[in-house]
Amino acid sequence: MSQIVLQIDFPANGPFGQEMSEAYAELADHLAKTPGLIWKIWTENAETKEAGGIYLFTDQESAKAYLKEHTARLESFGIQNIRGKIFEINETLSKTTKFVG
Repeated sequence: MSQIVLQIDFPANGPFGQEMSEAYAELADHLAKTPGLIWKIWTENAETKEAGGIYLFTDQESAKAYLKEHTARLESFGIQNIRGKIFEINETLSKTTKFVG
């Protein structure tokens, strides 16, 4: 079974940088316990006012469940235009370019 990448991004007015780290520390602890989640890279761009994440999951079902849950959470904060995409990993090519999965 192939690992799954989930990409989520959305418009954000901040916080960014260290303020983001402090504001979302509790959420990060909660997300770390997500079923099927291997890791998350938190993404932010203060210049374009965007935030999100790149996630690695053990399986597609876990990624889909998380996308649904996180989209609802973001919408409850009033965030709109949430973009989520799920991809399978080509492990052969990815290992050549230094992916360790």
